[in-house]
Amino acid sequence: MRTALLQSSGRPGSIVEKLRVLDEAAGRAAAAGAELLTAPEMFLTGYAIGDDIGRLAEPADGDSADAIAEITGRHGLAIAYGYPERDGESVFNSAQLISADGTRLANYRKTHLFGRFERDHFTPGEQPVVQAELGGLTVGLMICYDVEFPEPVRAHALAGTDLLLVPTANMHPFQFVAESMIPVRAWENQMYVAYVNRIGEEGEFDFFGLSTLAGPDGVARARAGRGEELTFAEADPAVLKTSREANPYLTDRRPGLYGSLS
Repeated sequence: MRTALLQSSGRPGSIVEKLRVLDEAAGRAAAAGAELLTAPEMFLTGYAIGDDIGRLAEPADGDSADAIAEITGRHGLAIAYGYPERDGESVFNSAQLISADGTRLANYRKTHLFGRFERDHFTPGEQPVVQAELGGLTVGLMICYDVEFPEPVRAHALAGTDLLLVPTANMHPFQFVAESMIPVRAWENQMYVAYVNRIGEEGEFDFFGLSTLAGPDGVARARAGRGEELTFAEADPAVLKTSREANPYLTDRRPGLYGSLS
């Protein structure tokens, strides 16, 4: 499945502008043969927007989800994107996957909140594994800091995730996550991992880009720089099958020894 990574921050606070950027990127991605486009964490509104997070938060089936469903249908590809989700009095840092026919396939709420900023503005999610079937692959969703914990990524692997989408807002000085950790996560769990970051300065944060799609062999199939970029890579089921046979980490596990981990 040809996958497009949209490395962009757009204009924080303007949903209209973000939808325009997403529409334009979806058109370019579809023209390049992509079946899936992934945007960063909190793409819809911006990340470091303070109390505007609560003001701009929407339900998973809100107006922006409808607008993105229209974009997917018009361009004929699926889109995953980050946004602030309102559910009653709670606001979650969420990511949603919408299919090429406009169907809402999966919605994930970030389970591991990073730093005081996120803990002040969001409620943590409670469901670690959220998946959907897309293009012959089992696609999972996770957000930024979540992927830095080995346990939820392994939970995805055991649940059969083939391609893990990780919308991200990672900042200096944590470049090693994109450069080193993501390929290792893909290798040790025998899956593809698409890590899609923001760029530039927002408030106190300086996002470093370096979006990447790593394969089950630990090799980055695509790696962006530090500016606005639309990057492409393939997630190939045949490569997964061959790699999992050659590197049987999941079948060689001994769960009876790991009880102390929980």
